[in-house]
Amino acid sequence: MFDAFERGDVMHRIGINRFWPNFPVGIYETKNGWLGVSAVTPKQWREFCELLGLSELRDHPELVSNEGRLQNMDHIDRQLIPRLKTRTAQEWFAEGLKRKLPLVPVPQLSDLLQDAEKVASGAIVRVRLGQEEGRTVGSMQRLTLTPPRPGGQVPSVGEQQLRGGVRTAEQSIPRSLRGCTDGHQLPLQGIRVVDFSMGWAGPLCTRTLADLGADVIKVEAIQYPDWWRGVDRPPGYFEDRMYEKAPCFCMMNRNKRGMTLDLKRPEGLALAKRLLAKADITVGNYSVDVLPKLGLGYDVLRALNPRLVMMSMSAFGSYSVHRDCRAYGSTLEQGSGLPSVVGSAGGLPIMSHIAFGDPVGGLNGCAAVLVALIHARKTGKGQFIDLAQVECMMPFVAPWITVHSIDGMPPPRYGNRHPQHVPHGCFRCAGEDNWIIVAATDAGMWQRLATIIGRPDWAKDRSLNSPEARRAIEDDIETGIEAWTLARNADQAMLELQTVRVAAGAARLPIDMLKDPHLSSRAFLQEVHRAFVGLHPQPSMPIRENATPYPIRTAAPTLGQHNVEILSGLLGLSDTEIEQLATDHIIGTSMLSEVELPHAEHTAN
Repeated sequence: MFDAFERGDVMHRIGINRFWPNFPVGIYETKNGWLGVSAVTPKQWREFCELLGLSELRDHPELVSNEGRLQNMDHIDRQLIPRLKTRTAQEWFAEGLKRKLPLVPVPQLSDLLQDAEKVASGAIVRVRLGQEEGRTVGSMQRLTLTPPRPGGQVPSVGEQQLRGGVRTAEQSIPRSLRGCTDGHQLPLQGIRVVDFSMGWAGPLCTRTLADLGADVIKVEAIQYPDWWRGVDRPPGYFEDRMYEKAPCFCMMNRNKRGMTLDLKRPEGLALAKRLLAKADITVGNYSVDVLPKLGLGYDVLRALNPRLVMMSMSAFGSYSVHRDCRAYGSTLEQGSGLPSVVGSAGGLPIMSHIAFGDPVGGLNGCAAVLVALIHARKTGKGQFIDLAQVECMMPFVAPWITVHSIDGMPPPRYGNRHPQHVPHGCFRCAGEDNWIIVAATDAGMWQRLATIIGRPDWAKDRSLNSPEARRAIEDDIETGIEAWTLARNADQAMLELQTVRVAAGAARLPIDMLKDPHLSSRAFLQEVHRAFVGLHPQPSMPIRENATPYPIRTAAPTLGQHNVEILSGLLGLSDTEIEQLATDHIIGTSMLSEVELPHAEHTAN
């Protein structure tokens, strides 16, 4: 959606297990098992080709960028697919670890249940369901001082209601009469966060804190800024400051201050420590050993600031045998087990075609640091949080894991269908690429649906009141629904179905969200002005205290925008000291190009 705002086009789908705007990102069959591949950067593409022995692809000038590879997907896949079948998924994974490539085996549910590491860490736990005992997904958040409560039993159907655990309308908290509109009464005002994260997951975590009022200081380096500023470097990238124009970066880093520090230099490291000594929270999603090797491990920071909450957001966790695995949001989804239950019966494992793991990991991380922050405010003690992002995706697979742990049967895959509801699916409407999602979740809804699509005989047939009975004629039902939807566009079909209380929603393209009436009624989009970008829409935080969204107070910082403000105002450096830091390339406001970088590193040495 971010890129649709900027590009102004519809951005159509590009196929199963193909992931715009990068390629190759998908799931491939191997000699034994399935492999998740995410070769995004030019370096990763070269390494991946070398690993597979495909020098022709590696050296092809049209395939250096993701855009070029997207235009040649079929040609590339014709060479990747047979080559990947020569070794097992585990063998490719081991090679990927050596080369720092985001490759990961796509596990089946049985693999997750038999994973001794996940059982030992609490990612897979025992659970009682009535008289039966099975296993399910535990907590992915390793808070050292505030761990989750172990054990517990799943309530039977209706038991929770009998306990009085369901809030009624009369018990609801009344809406506040006064909104939070001016930025001076935000919930996290006065909390300082030092943000070492990049990409989507970590920056979403810290952006959520910033949206809630925290003073988030994003730390980059002119040598190696946030990679979400752009991984491809087309002509003019540095001269035209294209790294300041990436819409995804602008969305994920609003309401933050930004500074640059070369953490590999003693002067930069010392300043980072001074900054962290004044912080409440720090978040990083580098690979596990990066910050400790720089001298910013939790043992060091705890001595500097005992109340500091530090969170590491790696793919598999700090203590995993796979701790060095490089990962994107796609990698997290591929490694979670979710693709094994998604897709059609008998088909291949399927991804969601978006970096689903990133926002899920980011929001889980935000919840974890807020729990730790509450504890720190009460006790004065910070703590270390080891967030394994691949495990943040596992709750989506929890129902299948639990059932499989009891009956041992591989879970059925339904495609767009549903295990309990019939019909349930996505149906083509009139017009180009126009679709609607329709579901009948009870007998009454089914009867109303059958009536409106012109099948009163189905509505009157009491034998079809159960979803099990309708399952036997599901193909016929879907044909009948699509015959009706093809005669109208998705919005018209949605209105007609919702009018008779049938669950239905038009399948929106990202560009459609700009004019969505529901979002408009909630003032979801706020306009923000930013240097190099101009006026652009930003989505509001979905959490709000009343009808008014939290304000977007500032646009995402340009590179090093607040260097002087932070170094002078917060750390007390003089103008002369700040100028020297800039001369030495420890700070700066312009990204160093590949030509400038070796010279700057030589000067530093």
